[in-house]
Amino acid sequence: MQALKTVKAAATRVANAPVNFGIYRADADVIAPGELLAEVAASGYDGIDSGPIGLFLPHELVRAGLGLAGGWIDLRYGDRAGFEEDLAGLRAALDVFARMPVDDARFAPRPTLACPPHPGRFARPAAGVPGMPDAAWPGFAARVQIAADMCREAGLEPAFHFHLGTDVETPAEVERLLELTDVGVCLDTGHLWLAGGDPVAALASWAGRVRQVHVKDASRAALAGDGDLSAAVARGCFPALGQGEVDLAAFAAALHESGYEGWVVVEQDAPAHGQDLAAIRADQRANRRFLRRHGF
Repeated sequence: MQALKTVKAAATRVANAPVNFGIYRADADVIAPGELLAEVAASGYDGIDSGPIGLFLPHELVRAGLGLAGGWIDLRYGDRAGFEEDLAGLRAALDVFARMPVDDARFAPRPTLACPPHPGRFARPAAGVPGMPDAAWPGFAARVQIAADMCREAGLEPAFHFHLGTDVETPAEVERLLELTDVGVCLDTGHLWLAGGDPVAALASWAGRVRQVHVKDASRAALAGDGDLSAAVARGCFPALGQGEVDLAAFAAALHESGYEGWVVVEQDAPAHGQDLAAIRADQRANRRFLRRHGF
């Protein structure tokens, strides 16, 4: 039995993320990068998401004893010219990720492909604002496939991150993208829950395509107030693990049962302004303890 537990523990590593500290831009004046890395390591995490490209360099992560779980790269898939302009940013991110030393291929950085905000949906997330028309999907998906192929040419396996307030928000839209491409998915429990999905059911349905997992609790009640997605974050629509409405215990059990191998990234988006760093530190340590209790 002990050997079996050891194998399961080795199959996943747990990472934190700069967004948990309210860092969405490389020049954010919240906490010094070195201090952030030290805090994450001291809290028991194995790695960290890149946050804005340029926030950390590979040698700084190595010095802190942390792996690189991956990082967010949004591209304008719905706009051919804009997409081509954005590819320079993708190449720059892939260069950073490819220079990160990796001791186990399962824990190589995952380029997290995502969309920029959709204005109407960002203003009213998960409110049923129409997404792309049917005619736009083939071009959109073809450009996602181009980006995914570029990641693989760089030796990295991508994961597409569906997200509130974007063109790929609902479970049905995720499934449509999976049908039209061979890209893997970043299964984000919080965004899926707020968009009306069931994380355990999605894991079963998408198991063969899940390339990364973002463990995130969520509150539909907090999302339901006035304002856009940023206002909902400030109201606490993403609370500490175990404090929201997502059945994370059931999801953790299902994730173990699925045989998933790779990074499990804790996300608890903090507001971009007015952060309470003491509260954030306490939450991130509590989040790590929560996952340990559930075998991660």
